[in-house]
Amino acid sequence: MLGSAMARAGIGLVYGGGCKGLMGIVANSVHSNGGQVTGIMPEFLQLSGNTGPHGQTTLLVPDMHTRKRLMFERADAFVALPGGVGTLEELVEQLSWVQLERHNKPVLLANIGGFWDPLITLFDHMRAQGFILPAFDISYLVTDQADAILPMLEAEAEKSKHLGKTKTGLDPRL
Repeated sequence: MLGSAMARAGIGLVYGGGCKGLMGIVANSVHSNGGQVTGIMPEFLQLSGNTGPHGQTTLLVPDMHTRKRLMFERADAFVALPGGVGTLEELVEQLSWVQLERHNKPVLLANIGGFWDPLITLFDHMRAQGFILPAFDISYLVTDQADAILPMLEAEAEKSKHLGKTKTGLDPRL
């Protein structure tokens, strides 16, 4: 659903380059619906055979740091789908950069089935304990509906002027 909506809207996908999990499903959907897919994959992961759809643009990079930097540079917004430790690490990095005013690109938690509820509760706890101060709050969007992701990002883009319909587009995984 998200992938086909991105393709129809002319929004490309920038992601980690794999074919497994939710991101593999989104990448295949974007690609099969005529959208632009750019995978950015460290060389060591390519050896695992976990490459995305045939026909996607794949950039091979030497390490994870380069991967994250290029994904950041090419993305206009970030969507964290339910995922593992890598997703969490990439999400927290983007939230930290928003907090430190290194960028103001939208960051959205796709809270499908309440997946991110424990993290949102942790952020509330951190605020209550004084570890996230009001002057340095973290900014993110949350939706539990996949079909609300693009409209929310587009509405946010109107405010920040950061989401363009480009060939590289969004990074739903972070």
